[in-house]
Amino acid sequence: MRKSIDGLAIIVQMSFKLDPFSDAIFVFCNAKRDKIKLLYWQNNGFWLYYRRLEKGRFKWPDRPEDKVIHITERELRWLLDGLDIHQKGAHRAVNQRKII
Repeated sequence: MRKSIDGLAIIVQMSFKLDPFSDAIFVFCNAKRDKIKLLYWQNNGFWLYYRRLEKGRFKWPDRPEDKVIHITERELRWLLDGLDIHQKGAHRAVNQRKII
C-alpha cells in the first residue's frame, strides 16, 4: 500500500497488461485486507481514492496472485460496503425514508 498513482499505474500496465488510461477503475487491496486504493483516469488526470477500515476487513475475493478479475459497479459498491461480491443478491431495504 505504499505505491501512489505512478506506481499503481505501472502495475496495471506491466503486471496486468492493461491500459491505466482506460475507462476502468482499478482496485488494489493490502495483505491485511483493511486498506483499499482505487485508481481511475478522468479526462486529463488520475483520481486516487484510499479507504482504511478501523475495524474489520474487506471481503476481498480470493484469486491466484497477479490475476485480474472483473467486477461490476454494483459489486464494487458491495466490496466498499464490506459485503461479499459473490452474494446472490442485494439485501432488501429496511425502513426506507421517503425524500421529497
